[in-house]
Amino acid sequence: MDTDRITAPASDSPSTNGTSASANAGPASLQGVAPATSGGHLLALGLSALLGFAGVAHFVRPQFFDPIVPDWMPGNPRTTTYASGVVELTAAALVAVPRTRRFGGWFAALTFIGVFPANVQSALDGGMDGLEPPFNSAAVAWARLPLQLPLIAWAIAIARRARPNS
Repeated sequence: MDTDRITAPASDSPSTNGTSASANAGPASLQGVAPATSGGHLLALGLSALLGFAGVAHFVRPQFFDPIVPDWMPGNPRTTTYASGVVELTAAALVAVPRTRRFGGWFAALTFIGVFPANVQSALDGGMDGLEPPFNSAAVAWARLPLQLPLIAWAIAIARRARPNS
């Protein structure tokens, strides 16, 4: 056997800080897994914060949301408001956690699609009661409708950027 040709694996060679590269690589279970981009992580945390704020608002000021529950929705508007808050808080949590981010992004997109009828109802009713002018106007309510599209796109982008094993 030619011992001159036997070398230590590259992963065991010392790095600049005196430890082996494998010691710096982290747990074996994470080796070979590309880390999430910090930009993607920040985008996800931003969406999570937005959803979390909206979800909490459904419980803190339900009277703000009750009037925009469409009349054709079954049940009590307050129950729908609380259920919507739970869904938004769930979406926020799913998007915040890298392991559930892919599912959370799709869940958030569906959430934005699901609350769209309430935004349409608000526009049809001429605005949202309880807001200061001009935010209570029909014009603002109608202008809000196309804003759902970037929110849906944001959630889908997060779902697509998330690691497949998330």
